[in-house]
Amino acid sequence: MKALIFDVDGVIADTEHMGHRLAFNQAFAEAGLDIEWDEEMYERLLWVTGGKERIAYYLRHCPECPQLLDARIAELHRRKTEIYTQMVAQGQIPYRPGVRRLWREARAAGLRLGIASTTAPENVLALLRQAGEEVVGWFDSIVAGDMVPDKKPAPDVYIQVLRHLGLEAGEAVAIEDSQNGLIAARRAGIPTLITCSHYTRNQRFEGALAVLEHLGEPELPARVLAGPAAGPVVVTPELLRDWMGQGVGV
Repeated sequence: MKALIFDVDGVIADTEHMGHRLAFNQAFAEAGLDIEWDEEMYERLLWVTGGKERIAYYLRHCPECPQLLDARIAELHRRKTEIYTQMVAQGQIPYRPGVRRLWREARAAGLRLGIASTTAPENVLALLRQAGEEVVGWFDSIVAGDMVPDKKPAPDVYIQVLRHLGLEAGEAVAIEDSQNGLIAARRAGIPTLITCSHYTRNQRFEGALAVLEHLGEPELPARVLAGPAAGPVVVTPELLRDWMGQGVGV
């Protein structure tokens, strides 16, 4: 194991629950659109990866909604991104347990860090900077948004990160929160740890190294929902190496 590759939304912070849905709704209201995504609707829409794609999918399946041109959808998404990054800058979206600790421990252990996300690059940078401007420089590869042809569950983002890092798939571990993310990472051949988020807790994660409630802190270890350990656990580079060496999984 030479690198950890992180998804963003749902892994670094529970952004979908605490940020993105609210930002979409505010952007719709500002545009004069009679659209509001409640939690049940948004949970269903999360199967569509990518913000612009999510808007377009919803409009196609909403008979009473206006059918907007791609340029108008892109404009809506840009405004939603602005709203979301303002929320992050104001500290409204806290990191999940164990994220910053694991980043520090990985760097101390000589591991490289990468980001593989379908969210906009601006969203990624805003969230990383919440931990300090220097944190952006901790990541040797950040692949996000429209930087690849196809979004998750396609493996493109992970293949691109591996290419940037100059690593083989078996030399990295991906950290994801969704079934689509797990499929993408596994299609790229990367062993994958799942930390469930608010909207993904009921999804299926066959083939993951383990499924945890979060990454854990010494004072707040994580429950193991499925996997090789009875738990609770605190995810460390040593624990991940052990699980990879055992060839364990869900």
